[in-house]
Amino acid sequence: MSAYGGYSKPAYGAQGGDDSGGFFAGGSQQGSQGGGGGGKSYQDESLRPVTIKQILDAEEAYAGADFKIDGSPVTQITFVGQVRNVNPQQTTITLKLDDGTGQIEVKKWIDGDRPDDALPTYEVDSQVRIWGRLKSFNKRHVGAHVIRPVSDPNEVNYHLLEAAYVHLYFTKGPLGGANGANGEGDSMFVDGGGYNDQAGGNASQANSKLSGCSAPAKKMFTFMNDTPGGNEGIHLNVITNSTGMSVRDVLTGADELLGQGLIYTTVDDETWAILEY
Repeated sequence: MSAYGGYSKPAYGAQGGDDSGGFFAGGSQQGSQGGGGGGKSYQDESLRPVTIKQILDAEEAYAGADFKIDGSPVTQITFVGQVRNVNPQQTTITLKLDDGTGQIEVKKWIDGDRPDDALPTYEVDSQVRIWGRLKSFNKRHVGAHVIRPVSDPNEVNYHLLEAAYVHLYFTKGPLGGANGANGEGDSMFVDGGGYNDQAGGNASQANSKLSGCSAPAKKMFTFMNDTPGGNEGIHLNVITNSTGMSVRDVLTGADELLGQGLIYTTVDDETWAILEY
């Protein structure tokens, strides 16, 4: 299982992420459960930590093609930025973010099918982390799946170091590797895709995040952790039927676990898998 930037490849390797917040590749749903046919496969998805300058400089061979950064295809991205402007509307919220390397707009759609959803508020000059997909409709922007406030200022520094580390991997090869991107040996990168915390620090980080979660989120996470779901993950109906949790509790727990980076969506917005540390 490949990993880079501290995120294992199927980790946030959810299917796509268009502006509607669902994970779709190229604006059409990909990889439905048990489905066949062409299109981008689940294994082609990955999450890469980037800076806004890298987003703005990303190459697009033609409209609708995969973006490339450092010559490598980019599907989903994560970055940290400071809020410069907030434009809330009835069904969407648009933020202009600045990370010191550039500025870009981030758009997140509010799910109108969930009446309990409230339009989130973000303070100007606050820091947020984005998980989403790069878009070029009309102008280049990011369609966000998750927007999470940054409470620890060290996360900003950590992210910039992480983005630089992954950039060096793609441009210089893995640390200690003998054959560039395919090097092995004592490299911190594994499976040609990134780096992995071999000391087990990531597992401790997962436990620390889970300890601050609500009871429904912990119950959902425990069930998913004990139930192999494969790359396609576990659907909402399976979780409710197996645990006795209500649909509302599962959706609330899922939002919480997504925000903590403990799970990710796979074939649709109601199918999740655990981020493997």
